[in-house]
Amino acid sequence: MTEPPDPSPGPPGAEPADMAALALHPGLRALAQVVGLAALWWASDGAMRALGLPIPGSVAGLGLLVLLLRKGWLPLAWVAEGAGWLLAEMLLFFIPAVVAVVQYPAVILKEGWQLLLVILLGTVGVMVGTALVVERVVRLEHRLRRREGS
Repeated sequence: MTEPPDPSPGPPGAEPADMAALALHPGLRALAQVVGLAALWWASDGAMRALGLPIPGSVAGLGLLVLLLRKGWLPLAWVAEGAGWLLAEMLLFFIPAVVAVVQYPAVILKEGWQLLLVILLGTVGVMVGTALVVERVVRLEHRLRRREGS
């Protein structure tokens, strides 16, 4: 007969007490992950400024994060909860813009159509740009697959 699988998570041979020492409360784990993501952004921003590159630190940090995740150098579990919390609470980051709209109704009434036009054109521009980039990447992937298959 075979032994039943070990129900305790973690590396083989790890005692449950060892695993308890590594575990964090879910709220603290998410907070630690958000701090880690912020540190990555801060370091990327500092690097871009120091190197004098015209790339925003947030874009460089996102690229670095994607690279680390894709290569497996950073496990997804190390950032998943923090990123999920940031995405879930994204509305909080837009509150200052909403407060500005409420504080200046005269500006909105007088120039609201211009603001709306800029928002709509910006949205359409982002959507078209994204579609074009995705289409080019898909075509490139197809070409590369055909070359590998040949």
